[in-house]
Amino acid sequence: MAIAPVSGRVTAAAEGDVVVFLIGMRINRLRAVRHWLPVLTAMPRMLKELSRDGGSGLLGLRRLAGGPRVFGVVQYWESREKLLAYASDQGGEHRPAWSAFNRRARAGRGAVGIWHETYVVPAGSYESVYVDMPAAGLGAAWGVEPVGRRGERAAQRLAGGAG
Repeated sequence: MAIAPVSGRVTAAAEGDVVVFLIGMRINRLRAVRHWLPVLTAMPRMLKELSRDGGSGLLGLRRLAGGPRVFGVVQYWESREKLLAYASDQGGEHRPAWSAFNRRARAGRGAVGIWHETYVVPAGSYESVYVDMPAAGLGAAWGVEPVGRRGERAAQRLAGGAG
């Protein structure tokens, strides 16, 4: 299903701090399927769980293309607190997946690697522009608005319209 582009120049309608969470995995030993396949299949379950729960704090995501052995996701979150709450939720998909990964990591001796990075970007320290394309990234997570509302130039948008 093709998504229609948004006409003209728009920017993300994000307010306040923005939480960006990057997470991924790398298959280090292709033949060790029993070690990496459960890791690969855990992420879609977590994303489905988060997407069903409107109060989870996950605002949007974008899958990363990293090559045939590398998989990743950029996630946009409502707050650091909601991201951390999900990570520690004993009743959610994350905790059992994390425990299982740690058991497999010991047994698999490096067959699969995982990584994550979390960025809390203060208001006024991010900007975006999308020209004649579907909302993407931060714009898809927060919605878009005409560029002029936040400043025509990147420097203006980064300074909260003061540049």
